[in-house]
Amino acid sequence: MKLFRREFLKAATVCTLGSIPEGAFSAPESVGRAPDLGPGPIMKSFTAEDHRRRLQNVAACERGIRKCMKKHLITGYIPGQVAYNLAEYPCRKPYNPDEYDEQELDRLRDGGIRLIQIMEEWNDLLRLFGGDKFTAVNPSGLRRFIDMAHRRGMKVILYASSGFMQEGDPDLREEWVRGFPGWVIALGHWRLVHCSPASAGWRAYLLPRTLRVLDDYGADGLYNDCGYVPLYNSPIPPTKDEVPAFHEDQDHDAALEDLVALIHSEVKRRGGIYKIHVDGNKRPMFKAQLYDYLWVGEGVGRIDKTREETKDYPPYVVPCFDFNAGGIDNEDEPYLQTVPYMQFPLLMAGRPFTGERGVIPGVRYLPEEKDPYLRRLRAMWKYYQEHPEGPFAYGSWDAFPPRPNRKETHARWLKQYLPLVQEGTWAYLEVGDSDLFPGILPPDAVASVFTNLETYLVLANYGTGEAAIDTARGYVPASEPLARPQKKWILKGRSFLILRQSV
Repeated sequence: MKLFRREFLKAATVCTLGSIPEGAFSAPESVGRAPDLGPGPIMKSFTAEDHRRRLQNVAACERGIRKCMKKHLITGYIPGQVAYNLAEYPCRKPYNPDEYDEQELDRLRDGGIRLIQIMEEWNDLLRLFGGDKFTAVNPSGLRRFIDMAHRRGMKVILYASSGFMQEGDPDLREEWVRGFPGWVIALGHWRLVHCSPASAGWRAYLLPRTLRVLDDYGADGLYNDCGYVPLYNSPIPPTKDEVPAFHEDQDHDAALEDLVALIHSEVKRRGGIYKIHVDGNKRPMFKAQLYDYLWVGEGVGRIDKTREETKDYPPYVVPCFDFNAGGIDNEDEPYLQTVPYMQFPLLMAGRPFTGERGVIPGVRYLPEEKDPYLRRLRAMWKYYQEHPEGPFAYGSWDAFPPRPNRKETHARWLKQYLPLVQEGTWAYLEVGDSDLFPGILPPDAVASVFTNLETYLVLANYGTGEAAIDTARGYVPASEPLARPQKKWILKGRSFLILRQSV
């Protein structure tokens, strides 16, 4: 495998393979976990009357809903999540969180965000500043940012892939890599290869470093962009370092499950959060659910496709619609696709995503004509120079040209979604046979119910024509609590309503 390393990086420190020398990582200056927000009201403050009311509401749903696609008790769910753009990477100088981030975190907290994930820009993948993909570009700056979030009651998770490694990294060994020679994911600054989950050497290298990521900066968990190719029935020959310990099949990625289970166990032992991504709308082929949240949507051009393919996945699914691949007709469409299925889209925010990562001197890029991602980055960089006051994009998957009201729309819908998914709520998704309606639902219409102290009905129309729906009981729009209860509802094409059952 060809190794690539710029001349000015020759003096960078390299860790010994298979072990981490003492002092290879800087000691934490101050590492603190997010404040424990404690149990929800159902555990600590529900009165007997509250419990009676909730149980009566549940009983009514159990009697009146005879069939639904999925029923789920909501516990431990953080709906408000953001991919926070901490900085561009590669870059000319390290990130350094300041008053801008303080103000942005205030806005996000006020908009209902409680979980922040930082993508790969936190680490020094290209070793530009003497680090690597497991160490921060600016360790003290990252800890300071995490402390900022913790002071606001937010949790922070960091990107840490269990499979991807940069081609040309001096630590990379050919016997770890599952792929034909030259098989590299080449986009922008990335030259990513897939390391085999069955490789003993890769595990010995990966696991202690992943542990350090979890412990060194005060983060509250990890986001794993798995970066693997299935071992089952693969035309790619095994690596010299692989141990075929497990039976692989088309429905079970056994070696990957074993590797992820080890990481998941350490995250959970610390009370942390584990989010995972496989590819597109796929979910990992595991026998156990080894994640709290599943990221979907990468490279999917049709927004309905993500809903259709993930609506019956185990909870909790967090779609991040990829606007490199497709667009939307209006700002409310991501919420139409998610809310009726107990999902809520990931927000992109933080610092403006300028596209500068595509123009850093000394970084190896493909020719622009061969890399549409690089062309998009450079178009973003040009836009940023011409529009220094915005509006901005906030991530490489974000809409470009930017959509100016994204954050406000996200906060508006999240405010309506949060009462539906409080701790202890029973959700009945895609209701079929029930007493909720005197007739059958129109084609392309969907109904879901969320019940706790209150009962909410979500009606969605995925067709392009108008849909008329009669309900057996009276409801009011959740956004208009003082409205008069009614039983007749008209949904425009491609729209939805959140209704609260009247007493």
